[in-house]
Amino acid sequence: MNNIDNKIYEISELFKIFGDYTRCKIVAKLFEREENVSNLSKHLEMSTSAISHSLRILRQANIVKTQRRGKEIIYSLNDEHIYNIFQMAKEHVEEL
Repeated sequence: MNNIDNKIYEISELFKIFGDYTRCKIVAKLFEREENVSNLSKHLEMSTSAISHSLRILRQANIVKTQRRGKEIIYSLNDEHIYNIFQMAKEHVEEL
């Protein structure tokens, strides 16, 4: 695979991550504010294990990052690129 093919492959993998409804719900919540697993579970009405599983995938894809605050692990979107990707997708859907 050449360099261009590698980049296209990486882009398709990124969109696969965003292609999951649960992961998108988590990203949407983290778009609003950083949260811990317990709060995400409560706000999204899902089990903590389902949230944790999706967060692990999002972390591995560098979409979310963590920060320890005492005993809590706080999740937030990784960087401005992720905010922009989600914002543009949101604007696109709202225009339809």
